[in-house]
Amino acid sequence: MPKSVIVFDAYGTLFDVAGAARQAAVSAPRLAEVWPRLAEDWRRKQLEYSWLRAIMGAHADFAEVTADALDWALEAAGLGAAAGPLRPLLLDLYRRLPAYPEAAGVLAQLRAQGKRLAILSNGAPPMLAEAVASAGLEGLFEAVISVEEVGVYKPDARTYALIPARLGANPRDVLFVSSNGWDVAGAARFGFTAVWVNRAGLPMDRLPHGPAHVVRDLTQLGGL
Repeated sequence: MPKSVIVFDAYGTLFDVAGAARQAAVSAPRLAEVWPRLAEDWRRKQLEYSWLRAIMGAHADFAEVTADALDWALEAAGLGAAAGPLRPLLLDLYRRLPAYPEAAGVLAQLRAQGKRLAILSNGAPPMLAEAVASAGLEGLFEAVISVEEVGVYKPDARTYALIPARLGANPRDVLFVSSNGWDVAGAARFGFTAVWVNRAGLPMDRLPHGPAHVVRDLTQLGGL
C-alpha cells in the first residue's frame, strides 16, 4: 500500500551537491576545468569525514565537516594556497544549493495527495533552513530534522529513530527516499521502506540491506 509518510534525505536527493562548484565556475575561471573533480572530491571527503567522526566519537556539525572537506578538495585541485575568495564563495553557494528541477513539483503533488513530508539530514539546522528557503521549498515539510539532535551522523540507527520520535509514525508506514546507497541501507535496516534515487545509474551497493524500490529521479515516487 502507498505510504502515508515520506521522508527525504536532503543533500544529493533534493539538493544538487555539485551545484556550488558548478555555479562558482561561471565567475571563477580557475574552476572552469577542475570544478567537476572538485565537486566529486568535496562530496566524497564530506561523507568520509562524517563517517569517520561518527566512528571516532568526535562529532562536529555538518558546516564544519563541509568546510574541512572543501579545504582538502581545493588542495587536491592545486588551489589550496591560492584559493583566496574561492573558499568563502563555494561555502556560501553550498548553503544555497539548487534543488533538482523536479523537486518542487513532486513535493507539491505529494502534499496535495495528503502525504506527510519531512527531511532527515546530516545538515546542521541553519544549513537546512537556508537550503530549503533558497530552493523555494518552504511550507512543504511537516518537519526538517537534523542529526544534530542526537550528535551523530547517518547511518547510525539513532538518526533514523528521530523520525518516529518526531512524527509519531510507525516505521512500516514510512517511505524513506535517498540518493545515497549507504543511507538507504541504514533506513532499510531500521525498518523503513527505502527508495534509492539512482540518478547516475550506479551499481547496487553490497550492503546487508537494500532498497525496496529504485527510481531514476523523484518523478517516479508516485504510487510507491
